[in-house]
Amino acid sequence: MNFDDTPEEAAFRQEARAWIAANAPKHLKEELELSGFGGLYLKSEDPMQAGKAWQKKKAEAGWACLHWPKEYGGRGATPIERVIWGQEEGVYAKLSGLFTIGHGMCGPTVMAWGSEEAKRERLPTLASGEEIWCQLFSEPAAGSDLAGLRTRAEQATDGSGDWIINGQKIWTSGAQHSQWGLLLTRTDPNVPKHKGLTMFFLDMRSPGVEVRPIRQMNDQRTFNEVFFENVRIPDSQRLGPVGAGWNVSLTTLMNERLSIGSGMPTGFPDLLDFAIATGDVDNPAVRAKLADWSVKASGLKFTAFRALSALSKGETPGPENSIGKLVAGAMMQDIAKYAMDLQGEAGILTNAADAEARGKFQAMALRSPATRIEGGSDEILRNIIAERVLNLPADVRVDKDVPFNAIPTSGRK
Repeated sequence: MNFDDTPEEAAFRQEARAWIAANAPKHLKEELELSGFGGLYLKSEDPMQAGKAWQKKKAEAGWACLHWPKEYGGRGATPIERVIWGQEEGVYAKLSGLFTIGHGMCGPTVMAWGSEEAKRERLPTLASGEEIWCQLFSEPAAGSDLAGLRTRAEQATDGSGDWIINGQKIWTSGAQHSQWGLLLTRTDPNVPKHKGLTMFFLDMRSPGVEVRPIRQMNDQRTFNEVFFENVRIPDSQRLGPVGAGWNVSLTTLMNERLSIGSGMPTGFPDLLDFAIATGDVDNPAVRAKLADWSVKASGLKFTAFRALSALSKGETPGPENSIGKLVAGAMMQDIAKYAMDLQGEAGILTNAADAEARGKFQAMALRSPATRIEGGSDEILRNIIAERVLNLPADVRVDKDVPFNAIPTSGRK
Protein backbone atom coordinates (compact mmCIF):
# COMPACT_ATOMS: atom_id res chain seq x y z
CA MET A 1 0.00 0.00 0.00
CA ASN A 2 1.36 3.42 -0.98
CA PHE A 3 0.93 5.95 1.84
CA ASP A 4 2.01 8.99 -0.18
CA ASP A 5 -0.78 11.42 -1.06
CA THR A 6 -2.00 11.41 -4.63
CA PRO A 7 -2.37 14.91 -6.17
CA GLU A 8 -6.11 14.79 -5.34
CA GLU A 9 -5.42 13.72 -1.75
CA ALA A 10 -2.77 16.41 -1.35
CA ALA A 11 -5.28 19.03 -2.49
CA PHE A 12 -7.86 17.68 -0.04
CA ARG A 13 -5.28 17.76 2.76
CA GLN A 14 -4.43 21.37 1.99
CA GLU A 15 -8.12 22.33 1.97
CA ALA A 16 -8.72 20.60 5.32
CA ARG A 17 -5.58 22.13 6.84
CA ALA A 18 -6.56 25.63 5.75
CA TRP A 19 -10.09 25.31 7.12
CA ILE A 20 -8.90 23.96 10.48
CA ALA A 21 -6.30 26.75 10.76
CA ALA A 22 -9.03 29.34 10.18
CA ASN A 23 -11.76 27.81 12.34
CA ALA A 24 -10.36 25.61 15.13
CA PRO A 25 -10.80 26.83 18.74
CA LYS A 26 -7.10 27.48 19.27
CA HIS A 27 -7.71 28.89 22.74
CA LEU A 28 -8.52 25.32 23.85
CA LYS A 29 -5.46 23.66 22.30
CA GLU A 30 -3.30 23.59 25.42
CA GLU A 31 -6.08 22.14 27.56
CA LEU A 32 -6.89 19.55 24.91
CA GLU A 33 -3.27 18.42 24.76
CA LEU A 34 -3.38 17.68 28.49
CA SER A 35 -6.74 15.93 28.22
CA GLY A 36 -7.77 12.64 26.78
CA PHE A 37 -7.90 9.68 29.18
CA GLY A 38 -11.34 8.90 30.53
CA GLY A 39 -12.95 12.19 29.62
CA LEU A 40 -12.61 15.68 28.21
CA TYR A 41 -11.16 18.01 30.83
CA LEU A 42 -11.64 21.71 30.13
CA LYS A 43 -11.48 24.52 32.66
CA SER A 44 -12.21 27.50 30.45
CA GLU A 45 -15.42 26.15 28.84
CA ASP A 46 -18.12 23.56 29.42
CA PRO A 47 -16.83 20.44 27.63
CA MET A 48 -20.22 19.48 26.19
CA GLN A 49 -20.94 22.93 24.83
CA ALA A 50 -17.44 23.21 23.37
CA GLY A 51 -17.83 19.81 21.71
CA LYS A 52 -21.24 20.63 20.25
CA ALA A 53 -20.02 23.99 18.97
CA TRP A 54 -17.05 22.41 17.16
CA GLN A 55 -19.22 19.64 15.68
CA LYS A 56 -21.81 22.15 14.48
CA LYS A 57 -19.15 24.30 12.87
CA LYS A 58 -17.73 21.27 11.07
CA ALA A 59 -21.20 20.20 9.90
CA GLU A 60 -22.07 23.63 8.54
CA ALA A 61 -18.86 23.62 6.47
CA GLY A 62 -19.23 20.03 5.26
CA TRP A 63 -16.57 18.44 7.49
CA ALA A 64 -18.78 16.27 9.73
CA CYS A 65 -19.01 12.48 9.22
CA LEU A 66 -17.08 12.86 5.99
CA HIS A 67 -17.73 9.33 4.71
CA TRP A 68 -21.52 9.55 5.12
CA PRO A 69 -23.64 10.43 2.05
CA LYS A 70 -24.43 14.12 1.72
CA GLU A 71 -28.17 13.54 2.11
CA TYR A 72 -27.54 12.13 5.59
CA GLY A 73 -25.32 14.98 6.79
CA GLY A 74 -21.95 13.82 5.48
CA ARG A 75 -19.66 14.79 2.63
CA GLY A 76 -19.53 11.60 0.55
CA ALA A 77 -15.77 11.51 1.07
CA THR A 78 -13.55 8.48 0.51
CA PRO A 79 -12.14 6.46 3.44
CA ILE A 80 -8.68 7.86 2.69
CA GLU A 81 -10.00 11.42 2.83
CA ARG A 82 -11.50 10.53 6.20
CA VAL A 83 -8.02 9.44 7.38
CA ILE A 84 -6.47 12.65 6.08
CA TRP A 85 -9.07 14.71 7.93
CA GLY A 86 -8.32 12.83 11.15
CA GLN A 87 -4.61 13.50 10.75
CA GLU A 88 -5.18 17.20 10.20
CA GLU A 89 -7.84 17.69 12.88
CA GLY A 90 -5.40 16.31 15.43
CA VAL A 91 -5.99 17.35 19.02
CA TYR A 92 -9.29 19.08 18.19
CA ALA A 93 -10.83 15.67 17.47
CA LYS A 94 -11.05 15.22 21.25
CA LEU A 95 -13.90 17.75 21.23
CA SER A 96 -15.98 15.27 19.22
CA GLY A 97 -15.57 12.42 21.70
CA LEU A 98 -19.20 12.81 22.80
CA PHE A 99 -20.28 11.70 19.35
CA THR A 100 -17.95 8.72 18.85
CA ILE A 101 -20.63 6.12 19.61
CA GLY A 102 -23.24 7.85 17.48
CA HIS A 103 -20.99 8.55 14.51
CA GLY A 104 -18.95 5.36 14.62
CA MET A 105 -21.53 2.74 15.68
CA CYS A 106 -25.16 3.88 15.80
CA GLY A 107 -25.15 5.94 12.60
CA PRO A 108 -23.74 3.14 10.39
CA THR A 109 -26.31 0.71 11.84
CA VAL A 110 -29.25 3.03 11.13
CA MET A 111 -27.81 3.63 7.65
CA ALA A 112 -27.61 -0.10 6.96
CA TRP A 113 -30.95 -1.21 8.46
CA GLY A 114 -33.21 1.81 8.88
CA SER A 115 -35.97 3.03 6.60
CA GLU A 116 -35.27 5.93 4.27
CA GLU A 117 -37.49 8.13 6.43
CA ALA A 118 -35.54 7.19 9.58
CA LYS A 119 -32.20 7.86 7.90
CA ARG A 120 -33.20 11.28 6.59
CA GLU A 121 -34.78 12.30 9.90
CA ARG A 122 -32.20 11.03 12.39
CA LEU A 123 -28.79 10.98 10.73
CA PRO A 124 -28.29 14.70 9.86
CA THR A 125 -28.94 15.80 13.46
CA LEU A 126 -26.54 13.10 14.64
CA ALA A 127 -23.84 14.24 12.20
CA SER A 128 -24.20 17.88 13.23
CA GLY A 129 -23.93 17.18 16.95
CA GLU A 130 -27.45 18.38 17.71
CA GLU A 131 -28.19 14.94 19.16
CA ILE A 132 -26.08 12.40 21.05
CA TRP A 133 -26.65 8.65 20.75
CA CYS A 134 -25.78 5.72 23.01
CA GLN A 135 -25.67 1.95 22.59
CA LEU A 136 -27.98 -0.06 24.86
CA PHE A 137 -26.47 -3.55 24.69
CA SER A 138 -24.79 -4.88 27.89
CA GLU A 139 -26.87 -6.28 30.76
CA PRO A 140 -26.08 -7.31 34.36
CA ALA A 141 -27.01 -10.99 33.90
CA ALA A 142 -25.42 -11.46 30.47
CA GLY A 143 -21.88 -10.20 31.06
CA SER A 144 -19.89 -10.49 27.83
CA ASP A 145 -22.49 -12.85 26.36
CA LEU A 146 -24.56 -10.26 24.49
CA ALA A 147 -26.95 -12.89 23.18
CA GLY A 148 -27.85 -13.74 26.79
CA LEU A 149 -29.72 -10.46 27.29
CA ARG A 150 -33.12 -10.44 29.03
CA THR A 151 -34.63 -7.03 28.24
CA ARG A 152 -38.02 -7.90 26.76
CA ALA A 153 -39.87 -6.34 23.85
CA GLU A 154 -43.48 -7.46 23.48
CA GLN A 155 -46.03 -6.16 21.01
CA ALA A 156 -48.79 -4.07 22.54
CA THR A 157 -52.21 -5.71 22.76
CA ASP A 158 -54.06 -2.57 21.64
CA GLY A 159 -53.48 -3.24 17.93
CA SER A 160 -51.17 -0.24 17.50
CA GLY A 161 -48.19 -2.36 16.47
CA ASP A 162 -46.09 -0.64 19.14
CA TRP A 163 -43.62 -2.54 21.30
CA ILE A 164 -43.51 -2.47 25.11
CA ILE A 165 -40.02 -2.67 26.63
CA ASN A 166 -39.12 -3.88 30.13
CA GLY A 167 -35.66 -4.63 31.49
CA GLN A 168 -32.28 -3.14 32.31
CA LYS A 169 -29.01 -2.26 30.58
CA ILE A 170 -25.68 -1.44 32.21
CA TRP A 171 -22.30 0.13 31.32
CA THR A 172 -24.04 2.35 28.78
CA SER A 173 -21.55 5.07 27.85
CA GLY A 174 -22.98 8.57 27.65
CA ALA A 175 -26.60 7.55 28.30
CA GLN A 176 -27.15 10.53 30.62
CA HIS A 177 -26.37 12.91 27.74
CA SER A 178 -28.10 11.00 24.94
CA GLN A 179 -31.30 11.85 23.13
CA TRP A 180 -31.40 8.53 21.22
CA GLY A 181 -30.03 5.02 21.62
CA LEU A 182 -29.75 1.69 19.82
CA LEU A 183 -31.62 -0.92 21.85
CA LEU A 184 -31.19 -4.67 21.46
CA THR A 185 -34.06 -6.66 22.99
CA ARG A 186 -35.40 -10.20 23.27
CA THR A 187 -38.66 -10.68 21.40
CA ASP A 188 -38.86 -14.49 21.41
CA PRO A 189 -37.59 -16.55 24.36
CA ASN A 190 -38.78 -19.82 22.77
CA VAL A 191 -35.96 -20.03 20.20
CA PRO A 192 -32.14 -20.25 20.62
CA LYS A 193 -30.74 -17.09 22.14
CA HIS A 194 -29.19 -15.63 18.97
CA LYS A 195 -32.45 -16.02 17.01
CA GLY A 196 -34.91 -14.31 19.34
CA LEU A 197 -33.46 -10.78 19.30
CA THR A 198 -34.77 -7.59 17.68
CA MET A 199 -33.12 -4.17 17.37
CA PHE A 200 -34.80 -0.76 17.79
CA PHE A 201 -33.75 2.86 18.05
CA LEU A 202 -35.20 4.53 21.12
CA ASP A 203 -35.97 8.08 22.16
CA MET A 204 -34.20 8.29 25.54
CA ARG A 205 -36.77 10.85 26.68
CA SER A 206 -39.59 8.30 26.41
CA PRO A 207 -41.73 7.77 29.53
CA GLY A 208 -40.45 4.82 31.56
CA VAL A 209 -36.74 5.30 30.75
CA GLU A 210 -34.54 5.94 33.81
CA VAL A 211 -30.78 6.60 33.60
CA ARG A 212 -28.52 6.24 36.65
CA PRO A 213 -24.86 7.27 36.24
CA ILE A 214 -22.23 4.94 37.73
CA ARG A 215 -19.40 6.54 39.69
CA GLN A 216 -16.05 5.08 38.57
CA MET A 217 -12.76 4.85 40.41
CA ASN A 218 -11.39 7.80 38.40
CA ASP A 219 -14.36 9.84 39.74
CA GLN A 220 -15.89 10.06 36.27
CA ARG A 221 -19.46 9.08 35.45
CA THR A 222 -19.23 8.05 31.82
CA PHE A 223 -21.05 4.70 32.31
CA ASN A 224 -24.68 4.27 33.30
CA GLU A 225 -27.42 1.88 34.29
CA VAL A 226 -30.58 2.28 32.20
CA PHE A 227 -33.97 0.91 33.31
CA PHE A 228 -37.05 0.39 31.12
CA GLU A 229 -40.53 0.14 32.62
CA ASN A 230 -43.33 -0.30 30.07
CA VAL A 231 -41.52 1.89 27.55
CA ARG A 232 -43.47 2.17 24.30
CA ILE A 233 -41.62 2.16 20.96
CA PRO A 234 -43.41 2.45 17.57
CA ASP A 235 -42.71 -0.35 15.11
CA SER A 236 -41.33 2.25 12.68
CA GLN A 237 -38.27 2.44 14.97
CA ARG A 238 -37.42 -1.21 14.46
CA LEU A 239 -34.15 -1.90 12.63
CA GLY A 240 -34.29 -5.04 10.53
CA PRO A 241 -36.82 -7.88 10.69
CA VAL A 242 -38.24 -9.19 13.95
CA GLY A 243 -35.86 -11.87 15.23
CA ALA A 244 -32.93 -10.62 13.15
CA GLY A 245 -31.47 -8.44 15.90
CA TRP A 246 -28.29 -10.48 16.15
CA ASN A 247 -27.41 -9.79 12.51
CA VAL A 248 -28.21 -6.11 12.99
CA SER A 249 -26.05 -5.99 16.12
CA LEU A 250 -23.10 -7.44 14.17
CA THR A 251 -23.16 -4.31 12.02
CA THR A 252 -22.88 -2.24 15.20
CA LEU A 253 -20.20 -4.45 16.75
CA MET A 254 -17.98 -4.54 13.66
CA ASN A 255 -18.15 -0.76 13.38
CA GLU A 256 -17.60 -0.49 17.15
CA ARG A 257 -14.35 -2.43 17.01
CA LEU A 258 -13.19 -0.49 13.96
CA SER A 259 -14.06 2.82 15.66
CA ILE A 260 -12.51 1.93 19.04
CA GLY A 261 -9.53 -0.04 17.74
CA SER A 262 -8.45 2.51 15.15
CA GLY A 263 -8.89 5.52 17.42
CA MET A 264 -8.04 4.25 20.91
CA PRO A 265 -5.13 6.14 22.45
CA THR A 266 -2.30 3.93 23.71
CA GLY A 267 -0.38 6.59 25.60
CA PHE A 268 2.83 5.84 23.69
CA PRO A 269 3.42 9.40 22.33
CA ASP A 270 2.86 10.76 25.85
CA LEU A 271 5.28 8.28 27.39
CA LEU A 272 7.91 9.02 24.74
CA ASP A 273 7.63 12.79 25.35
CA PHE A 274 7.80 12.20 29.11
CA ALA A 275 10.89 9.99 28.86
CA ILE A 276 12.65 12.56 26.69
CA ALA A 277 11.73 15.45 28.99
CA THR A 278 12.91 13.64 32.14
CA GLY A 279 16.05 12.13 30.59
CA ASP A 280 14.82 8.57 31.22
CA VAL A 281 15.26 7.93 27.50
CA ASP A 282 19.03 7.73 28.12
CA ASN A 283 18.50 4.54 30.10
CA PRO A 284 19.00 1.50 27.80
CA ALA A 285 16.26 -0.46 29.60
CA VAL A 286 13.78 2.38 29.04
CA ARG A 287 14.80 2.66 25.38
CA ALA A 288 14.18 -1.06 24.92
CA LYS A 289 10.66 -0.70 26.34
CA LEU A 290 10.00 2.34 24.15
CA ALA A 291 11.21 0.46 21.06
CA ASP A 292 8.87 -2.44 21.79
CA TRP A 293 5.87 -0.15 22.16
CA SER A 294 6.89 1.83 19.07
CA VAL A 295 6.72 -1.35 17.00
CA LYS A 296 3.28 -2.18 18.43
CA ALA A 297 2.06 1.37 17.75
CA SER A 298 3.15 1.05 14.12
CA GLY A 299 1.40 -2.31 13.87
CA LEU A 300 -1.83 -0.78 15.17
CA LYS A 301 -1.56 2.07 12.67
CA PHE A 302 -1.13 -0.15 9.64
CA THR A 303 -3.73 -2.66 10.80
CA ALA A 304 -6.20 0.22 10.91
CA PHE A 305 -5.10 1.27 7.42
CA ARG A 306 -5.81 -2.24 6.12
CA ALA A 307 -9.34 -1.94 7.47
CA LEU A 308 -9.74 1.43 5.77
CA SER A 309 -8.52 -0.08 2.51
CA ALA A 310 -11.29 -2.68 2.80
CA LEU A 311 -13.84 0.07 3.44
CA SER A 312 -12.63 1.91 0.34
CA LYS A 313 -13.64 -1.18 -1.67
CA GLY A 314 -17.14 -1.11 -0.18
CA GLU A 315 -16.54 -4.00 2.21
CA THR A 316 -18.05 -4.25 5.72
CA PRO A 317 -15.57 -3.92 8.63
CA GLY A 318 -14.44 -7.43 9.50
CA PRO A 319 -13.47 -9.36 12.63
CA GLU A 320 -9.80 -8.48 12.15
CA ASN A 321 -10.60 -5.07 13.68
CA SER A 322 -10.75 -6.83 17.05
CA ILE A 323 -6.93 -7.02 16.87
CA GLY A 324 -6.55 -3.26 17.22
CA LYS A 325 -8.84 -2.98 20.21
CA LEU A 326 -7.27 -5.98 21.96
CA VAL A 327 -3.69 -4.73 21.52
CA ALA A 328 -4.38 -1.05 22.19
CA GLY A 329 -6.31 -1.70 25.42
CA ALA A 330 -3.59 -3.85 26.96
CA MET A 331 -0.90 -1.49 25.69
CA MET A 332 -2.50 1.53 27.35
CA GLN A 333 -2.66 -0.23 30.71
CA ASP A 334 0.94 -1.45 30.48
CA ILE A 335 2.22 1.99 29.49
CA ALA A 336 0.33 3.67 32.33
CA LYS A 337 1.84 1.29 34.88
CA TYR A 338 5.34 1.72 33.46
CA ALA A 339 5.06 5.52 33.37
CA MET A 340 4.04 5.57 37.02
CA ASP A 341 7.03 3.36 37.86
CA LEU A 342 9.30 5.83 36.08
CA GLN A 343 7.86 8.71 38.07
CA GLY A 344 8.97 7.16 41.35
CA GLU A 345 8.54 9.56 44.26
CA ALA A 346 6.65 12.05 42.13
CA GLY A 347 4.86 13.65 45.04
CA ILE A 348 7.48 16.40 45.35
CA LEU A 349 6.67 18.54 42.31
CA THR A 350 8.08 21.94 41.55
CA ASN A 351 5.39 23.42 39.33
CA ALA A 352 1.82 22.95 38.12
CA ALA A 353 2.89 21.95 34.60
CA ASP A 354 4.79 18.93 35.96
CA ALA A 355 1.82 17.96 38.10
CA GLU A 356 -0.52 18.03 35.10
CA ALA A 357 1.89 16.05 32.90
CA ARG A 358 2.42 13.38 35.55
CA GLY A 359 -1.27 13.27 36.41
CA LYS A 360 -2.05 12.25 32.83
CA PHE A 361 -0.55 8.83 33.47
CA GLN A 362 -2.49 8.45 36.70
CA ALA A 363 -5.69 9.22 34.76
CA MET A 364 -4.64 6.68 32.15
CA ALA A 365 -4.02 4.02 34.80
CA LEU A 366 -7.45 4.59 36.37
CA ARG A 367 -9.27 4.57 33.01
CA SER A 368 -7.38 1.77 31.24
CA PRO A 369 -9.14 -1.21 32.89
CA ALA A 370 -12.42 -0.07 31.34
CA THR A 371 -10.88 -0.03 27.86
CA ARG A 372 -10.21 -3.75 28.14
CA ILE A 373 -13.89 -4.45 28.84
CA GLU A 374 -15.89 -1.94 26.79
CA GLY A 375 -16.42 -2.85 23.16
CA GLY A 376 -15.70 -6.51 23.94
CA SER A 377 -13.54 -7.94 26.70
CA ASP A 378 -10.08 -9.34 25.94
CA GLU A 379 -11.44 -12.89 26.13
CA ILE A 380 -14.24 -12.20 23.66
CA LEU A 381 -11.84 -10.52 21.24
CA ARG A 382 -9.39 -13.41 21.42
CA ASN A 383 -12.22 -15.81 20.58
CA ILE A 384 -13.26 -13.66 17.61
CA ILE A 385 -9.70 -13.46 16.30
CA ALA A 386 -9.12 -17.20 16.81
CA GLU A 387 -12.36 -18.37 15.22
CA ARG A 388 -13.10 -15.78 12.55
CA VAL A 389 -9.64 -14.54 11.53
CA LEU A 390 -7.38 -17.56 12.14
CA ASN A 391 -10.13 -20.16 11.46
CA LEU A 392 -9.32 -22.14 14.60
CA PRO A 393 -11.92 -24.56 16.03
CA ALA A 394 -14.77 -22.81 17.81
CA ASP A 395 -15.34 -23.05 21.55
CA VAL A 396 -17.88 -25.65 22.61
CA ARG A 397 -21.20 -23.87 23.19
CA VAL A 398 -23.69 -26.22 24.80
CA ASP A 399 -26.51 -23.64 24.72
CA LYS A 400 -26.20 -22.80 21.02
CA ASP A 401 -29.34 -24.65 19.88
CA VAL A 402 -31.27 -24.57 23.16
CA PRO A 403 -34.35 -22.31 23.44
CA PHE A 404 -33.45 -19.30 25.55
CA ASN A 405 -36.12 -19.96 28.17
CA ALA A 406 -34.72 -23.48 28.67
CA ILE A 407 -31.19 -22.33 29.53
CA PRO A 408 -30.52 -22.67 33.29
CA THR A 409 -29.94 -19.35 35.03
CA SER A 410 -27.55 -20.83 37.59
CA GLY A 411 -25.38 -23.89 38.12
CA ARG A 412 -28.46 -25.85 39.23
CA LYS A 413 -31.43 -26.97 37.19
